[in-house]
Amino acid sequence: MYAIIRDRGNQYKVSQGDLVELDLMAKANPGDALEFEVLLTSDGAGQVQVGTPTLGAKATGSVVDVVKGKKIDVVHFRRRKDSMTKVGQRSKFTRVRIDSLGA
Repeated sequence: MYAIIRDRGNQYKVSQGDLVELDLMAKANPGDALEFEVLLTSDGAGQVQVGTPTLGAKATGSVVDVVKGKKIDVVHFRRRKDSMTKVGQRSKFTRVRIDSLGA
């Protein structure tokens, strides 16, 4: 069984027990419980329920920890101008364990 959940404009495909890395939630601490809107559910045997836009069910999860993602380097190179800019970024994510999927 899986579900499509929505969190602050992003959609994620989750199953019960999955670890999902969401964008950083500044006020979430490890152990906090979270609820997500369910957009779609499937039982794995071909039975699919689609909401308009949501099903009214809630998926619950708990915050595990905050992790850093991979480093991304962005290079702006201007040919024949003797100019180059290099910037790096390393985003933080909130890791959430999905405890239950609403029916």
